[in-house]
Amino acid sequence: MNRKALALSLGLACLLAAGLPARAQDGVLKLTLQDAVTRALQNNISLQVAVLGPESAALSLAQAKDIYLPTLSFSYSKRNSENAGYSFLDTGSSTVTKTDNVQGTVRQTTPWGGTLSLGLSDGMTDSTQIGNTINPRYSTSLSLSFSQPLLKGFGAKMTNMDIVIARNSLDSSKIQLEKTVEDTIYSVTQAYWMLVYSIENLKVQKTSLQLAKDLLAQNQRRVEIGQLAPLEVLSAQSRVATLEAQLLSSEASIKAYEDNLRLLLALTDEEERQFKSIEPTDKPDFTAHPVDLDESIATAMVKRSDLQVNRISIQTQELNRAYAKNQLLPGLNLTAGLSSPGISGTQITYDGSPLNGIILSTTERGRSVAYSDTFGFKYPNWNIGLTLDVSLSNFLTKAGYGMARLNLKTAMLNLKNTEKTALNDVRTAVRLLQTTYKQVEAYKVARELAEKNLAAEEEKLRVGMSTNYLVLEYQSALGSARTAELQAIINYNVAQTGLERAIGTLLENKSIKIQDIPIH
Repeated sequence: MNRKALALSLGLACLLAAGLPARAQDGVLKLTLQDAVTRALQNNISLQVAVLGPESAALSLAQAKDIYLPTLSFSYSKRNSENAGYSFLDTGSSTVTKTDNVQGTVRQTTPWGGTLSLGLSDGMTDSTQIGNTINPRYSTSLSLSFSQPLLKGFGAKMTNMDIVIARNSLDSSKIQLEKTVEDTIYSVTQAYWMLVYSIENLKVQKTSLQLAKDLLAQNQRRVEIGQLAPLEVLSAQSRVATLEAQLLSSEASIKAYEDNLRLLLALTDEEERQFKSIEPTDKPDFTAHPVDLDESIATAMVKRSDLQVNRISIQTQELNRAYAKNQLLPGLNLTAGLSSPGISGTQITYDGSPLNGIILSTTERGRSVAYSDTFGFKYPNWNIGLTLDVSLSNFLTKAGYGMARLNLKTAMLNLKNTEKTALNDVRTAVRLLQTTYKQVEAYKVARELAEKNLAAEEEKLRVGMSTNYLVLEYQSALGSARTAELQAIINYNVAQTGLERAIGTLLENKSIKIQDIPIH
């Protein structure tokens, strides 16, 4: 699976994809803001790298949960030994002994930190030594043992510590991924609107240039008919030349903003060759978004990603402190066991003493008899005990516990500091949104007045009551007013996205969800 598919499958359920797809025409990539965000979430390389964090954390969590998987062990041994005869119990010049053993054990960790094991063994011994009353001999055994710490290491919290920490790490990595998605959306939104601004600003400058050219043409006709001195044309010509130079600078700015957006969209090499330019199709919206500072702060305290990560860090450090405190206790372990052996084989009856080696009869008893004894608990055995382990280091030094307490205190201070930062971010974002809204209204009025002033001054010029200089000044003022209004509207749209990011609702408002990482 490639990284792009990985990013989509592991977490980016982008409901924005339901929007219209990007359109290509004559080498121009036409994009709505929704298209741009969707493409960035799917293709952005930094975002694909960020997805690996939750994936790695999910694998760590799965590995931590393996503690509750039973452990199976099997062993088999076969042995044939021959030793020189040195006793009257040996037959001939040597004694041959054959053994065959099979053993299986299953071990399970309990939620309280104990270990439970169940084992079954099966063995066979066959020897040529004189005097054996059962030969070959089959021996079986069923054993159950239990070990439980009662002080140090006791409890579900200690047992599940690695699992809880791994789960906290997974939650943190998902939140960090959300933060990366938020930052990507904000960057794309900002880049998109700046490209829109540069394009619209170019249109405004072209309009101003056309007005200047129209005035220049009028002046030239008036010079031709003797109504205006030739020197009066110079100011209009200067204005046209200045606007043409500014136009070149604006066209370069468009390419720069376009390249920035291309970088965020992570276009493929083929798309780079196919699309020579990007054309944003959305226009900046100016719709009032009432915002309440107290409500925004309350929302941020709950939903901001950095605060959530800090709270998870506190939970982890609290667990580390509890573990360090538990490790100061002496080790007191309870052990208990139950076993049931069984034996069978060929029973040998001798004439008189077994030492004379004269066999009268044999009675064969198979392995099943031994298993019957074992599972019938014919020979029950049990044991129970306590082991106390006192480490002097627990009394002489508490460095580990002290470090854990210090780490917890640090995490709590970090949370307080982050809360202050969040408070300042929200206040700044709310203030910026309110300010840009007022600026749009003010610049709108300024632009309308500039249009009226220019129209009035042009009429005065037509009847000879004004000068070229004044008309050019009013044209310049109108161009500046239009640019300022456009910039204010762009700033307002970016500020709206910035506020959503500051309070932690950007993904929610964009209907983007980070799906749970599948753990196999």
